Amino acid sequence: MNIATLTETRSSSDIISVTVDQSVGTAIALLASKRIGALPVMSEGKVAGIFSERDVIYRLAHEGESCLTRPIGEVMTSPAITTTRDTPILDALSLMTKRRIRHLPVVDGETMCGFISIGDLVKARLDEIQHEAEAMREYIQTA
Repeated sequence: MNIATLTETRSSSDIISVTVDQSVGTAIALLASKRIGALPVMSEGKVAGIFSERDVIYRLAHEGESCLTRPIGEVMTSPAITTTRDTPILDALSLMTKRRIRHLPVVDGETMCGFISIGDLVKARLDEIQHEAEAMREYIQTA
């Protein structure tokens, strides 16, 4: 199973993102209102970086509330680590574990076509394992 399996039913227009010139405060409000942990940061139609809860914590710890008016482009994690639709789910999980990240933009060339979380990948893998176990049980019962 690959990333395309996860993103095929999702529309890229449904991806919640921010631009490099929006403020940190605006991004925090978006994270809170949508109850999400990270946002892809866009510049000229391309993924410029990621803004996550971790970025908020680090900036608040180092700068205090003055960081809230800064543009996202100055505080985001950049460059963004990305993946493609044809990446196997286990490879994406491995990448996220090694890099200690929880979100990946899915790109086709330089165009973002999806945004996945480690939770999406774990759920897909568990579903796959459950399906395989069910198939094995059925095979054993009919043999």
